[in-house]
Amino acid sequence: MRAAFFSLLILNLLLGAGRAQDRNATLPADHSAHDMQKMNMKMSMGGPDWMPSPHAGSGTAWQPASVPGYFWMTSRGQWDLMAHGVLFLTYNQQGGPRGVGKAESANMLMLMEQHKLGRGTLLLRQMFSAESLTSPHPGFPELFQTGETYHGQPLVDHQHPHNVFAELAAFYSLPLTKRVSWLIYGGPSAEPALGPVTYIHRASASEMPFAPLSHHLQDSTHTSFGVITSGVRIDRFKMEGSVFNGREPNEQRWSIQLAALDSWSVRASVVPSRNWTAQYSYGRLLHPEAAEPGDEKRQTASLEYNRPFSEGNWATSMIWGRKHKDESGTNLNSYLLESTVNFLRSNYAYTRLELVDKDELFPQAAVHPSYRIGAYTFGGVRDLLQNQHWKLGLGADVTFYSKPGVLDNAYGSNPVSFRIFLRVRPGLMEHPSH
Repeated sequence: MRAAFFSLLILNLLLGAGRAQDRNATLPADHSAHDMQKMNMKMSMGGPDWMPSPHAGSGTAWQPASVPGYFWMTSRGQWDLMAHGVLFLTYNQQGGPRGVGKAESANMLMLMEQHKLGRGTLLLRQMFSAESLTSPHPGFPELFQTGETYHGQPLVDHQHPHNVFAELAAFYSLPLTKRVSWLIYGGPSAEPALGPVTYIHRASASEMPFAPLSHHLQDSTHTSFGVITSGVRIDRFKMEGSVFNGREPNEQRWSIQLAALDSWSVRASVVPSRNWTAQYSYGRLLHPEAAEPGDEKRQTASLEYNRPFSEGNWATSMIWGRKHKDESGTNLNSYLLESTVNFLRSNYAYTRLELVDKDELFPQAAVHPSYRIGAYTFGGVRDLLQNQHWKLGLGADVTFYSKPGVLDNAYGSNPVSFRIFLRVRPGLMEHPSH
C-alpha cells in the first residue's frame, strides 16, 4: 500500500504542476481559452463534431466523439500539453478455494503533446504504469483469468501488472482533402490496429479497476514492443493496417523488448454519428505466448455507444473476440457487454457481463480442454470530491460466475468475488453537449 500511496503523491504533484502551468501559460494568438475547450482535443481545429478524438481512444482506435474528457490541459508556445490518468486503491477478495485477498493498486498516467507539423498534426504519447510496484507479480488476483507468465509458468487466476512503459508512440495525421486524411502511427511501445479501444481507455469500463476475462482474446496487444500503423480515413470510414512485434511482454515490466515486426493486422472502422463507433479487425500473431508454441489468428468486432445527458453520461460497449491457435487448431471465443452510467453528476453504476472460452486453467495437465466461463459484475461509485482538477470516488463491486460442473472441485460450486476501492482521476474537462 505504501507504493500505491506513493503513486497518488506523484499524481498530486503532477496536478499541482499542471495548475501552476495553467495559471502562468499564455495561449497562442489563434486560441482563446474558450476555443481550447471547444476543440475537445481534436486533431483538427475545424473537424466535424462527430470526429472521434485521438486523445480519448487507444492506439489509433476510435471511441465515440461524445465521450466525456477527464484531462488536465495547458499550452506552451505552439504545443498543446495534455495529461490524464487513473489511480485505483483496492482491496480485492476473490472467492472460492482458489481465491485470495489482496490490497493493490491499478494505475496509469498518460502524457500527450500536440503540435502542427506542415499541413498535418503531430501527437506524441507516453503512458506509464506503476503496477509492477503497486501489484507486483503474480499481479492482480482474478478468478479464471489467464495470459502471460510468472516464473516461466503460465499465469492463472491472476491478471498481470502492466509495463512501466505502456506506450511510447507518435501519431501523425495529414488532411489530403476535406473528407480524406492519411495517418501514420507507431513507436517502440505502441498498439497495432487490432481490436477495440483497450479497456484501460474505454468509457464503458472507466469505473472498473480490473481487466476483463476476455482481455487476451480482444485487446491484449495494446502494449506491443514495436508497431508501425498506416491508414486512410474517407469521411466516416477508416481502413488501416499494422506490422508489429506480436510477442507478449515478458516478466521484466520495466524494460522495452524490441523484436522483429513479424506480425500483422488490418482494421476497418466507421462512425455513424458522434455517439456511435464500430470496428472489425483481423490479425496474425507470430508466437505471441511465451508458454505456448505456435502462431495465432485473432478476430474482433465491437460496437461502442455513448450518450451524454443532463447531469451525466451513459457509455456501453459490445465486443466479440476470437483466437485461433494454429498449433492445436483450437478456436476460443469471447463475448462482452459492459456499461457505465454517470447520473446526478456524482454517481456511477456499472456492469460487465462476459462469456469466455478458457483452455489454460490447468497448464500442468496432459490435455487442455476448453471451458466456457461466465463472469457477471455489478458495481457502483460515488464521488466524494469533485472539482475542475480532481474526482475522488469510493466504489465497490461484486462478481458472480457460471462454469461447467467439472470445475467445482477446483473453484467451488458458487464462488463470489468482490472489490472495495478508492478511485482518483482528473476532473471533467468540459461537459459534452447533448
